[in-house]
Amino acid sequence: MPIVGHNDLPTFERLRAEGQNILPSDRAIAQDIRELHIGLLNMMPDAALAATERQFFRLVGQSNQIAQFYVHPFTLDALPRSPEARAHIERWYEPYAQVRDQGLDALIITGANVAGPDLSGEPFWRPLMDVVDWACESVTSTLCSCLATHAVMQFRYRQVRRPLGFKRWGVFAHRVVDRGHPLVTSVNTLFDVPHSRFNDIGREQFESVGCRVLVESAAAGVHLAVSGDGLRLVMFQGHPEYDTVSLLKEYKREVYRYAAGARPDYPPFPEHVFSPKAAAVLTEYRHLLEHERDRGRPPPALPEARIAAGLDNTWRDTAEGVIGNWMGLIYRVTHNDRRIPFMAGVDPEDPLGLRR
Repeated sequence: MPIVGHNDLPTFERLRAEGQNILPSDRAIAQDIRELHIGLLNMMPDAALAATERQFFRLVGQSNQIAQFYVHPFTLDALPRSPEARAHIERWYEPYAQVRDQGLDALIITGANVAGPDLSGEPFWRPLMDVVDWACESVTSTLCSCLATHAVMQFRYRQVRRPLGFKRWGVFAHRVVDRGHPLVTSVNTLFDVPHSRFNDIGREQFESVGCRVLVESAAAGVHLAVSGDGLRLVMFQGHPEYDTVSLLKEYKREVYRYAAGARPDYPPFPEHVFSPKAAAVLTEYRHLLEHERDRGRPPPALPEARIAAGLDNTWRDTAEGVIGNWMGLIYRVTHNDRRIPFMAGVDPEDPLGLRR
């Protein structure tokens, strides 16, 4: 079933151009079909704001087979924004107060760019925790991505993320380690997930507070864990929403930061992303860039299109499976009453009946 394009957000037109089914709002109103309302709290910085919209809209849209649904993007006023990003938000995003008052069936909270381990001193901390408190009381399920997972673990469970001492960056193999949970029962038991982070929450931290680890990597650690009730909080440390070129674009950004003197070292390759041929091309490019840099000249353009043509996506199908299962569970819990988080007869402490 389709996403409902209920305004003229450019992401809707971009997804239409990709062939995704975006239903005009007038047609949605005329259909007697169950709706789901999903909030997207987008905390990403300006340069990634629209791309993150597209990634999550695309992932949710391609995963959904059960209902037509509305996605309601919003952000936090405490996050600093450029005039351009602020204009984008003011035109197409909804105020949090409006989202809260109208209610949601589910919520997605994106990551954000923060390097330090303790998040409680960040300007967004208190507003984000207000959203989390509301969601845990009033929304059937909240899906947290990367930094949002770290923030929720610190706020709700007093588990502070730990610095890795390096950037965990690349695409890593993962295994389903708890096959009995309905989020993962129908997906591949071995699959890849992109990661991009400097900090980590380990399995023992999740399990010490009653959370269940569902997916884990020997190299990259926990990817997917859920709160003890199995649904209220769904927590990713990786980035299953990433596009095929997302890590390439991150690498390009870091290369240009080096060229501008914003970082002292040339960035390493993200792991398990570039083929030997691509690595050779990028190594040759590095020599050229440093030659130009030493002479005070601007860097040459990184051969992005040439590298992108050889990249593989080894995570999208499983990501869609997990998100599709998540939306199916939300539908199962909420279908009797759209705006009541838990329908009559369902135990809010165990909505999936996992403890029976």
